[in-house]
Parts: sequence; structure tokens; C-alpha cells
Amino acid sequence: MSLHLAEIATQVAPGKHAILLLDQAGWHLSSRLIIPPNISLLSLPAKCPELNPQENIWQFMRDNWLSNRVFKSYKDILDHCCYAWNKLIEQPWRIMAIGMRDWTNRF
Repeated sequence: MSLHLAEIATQVAPGKHAILLLDQAGWHLSSRLIIPPNISLLSLPAKCPELNPQENIWQFMRDNWLSNRVFKSYKDILDHCCYAWNKLIEQPWRIMAIGMRDWTNRF
């Protein structure tokens, strides 16, 4: 995660600051995490997947293209993940539907 944050930090415009919205996965909260000075981390409340629609995207991909499989190799895993991702991005209406939250339209 520290390497990931370091890479993100290189893409933040000079003089700007990024705020990353994260769930409370252990690697997001580690005391050993090195957070670049141009990034702040903002944690979502625990057990609130409705605040993180990405969780539903991953669940959809697992349910439809990635679950109940035995992978032959690391490359096989990557190939299946790329296939699932490409199938999903061919369906932008599906991404919108999965990410929609009725409560967001009430305000």
C-alpha cells in the first residue's frame, strides 16, 4: 500500500493535495503505512458498503466471471481478471446501475 500511495503521489499536481477515500481494510490502516505529504487518507465508516459502490462492482465481477474457478497459474488469474474487467467496461450502463444509490437522489 505504501508503494501504491507513493505512485499516486507522483500524479498529484505540484502544490496540490489529494484525499483518498478508503475502506477500513487492515493495509489501509497500518501504522507502518508511509503516507506521502501530498496525500491525506479518509476512512469510510466500518461495514458501510453502501458508501463504497466499488465493493458492489467487485462483487458483480466475482459473481459473474471470477467465482467458482480453479486457476492454473498467476497468468491465468490475470487473464481472467482482464477478461472480467473488459466485459464490464463494455457495459457502462451496468456500472451506473450497480453504483446507483437511491438515497443519493433524495437531496
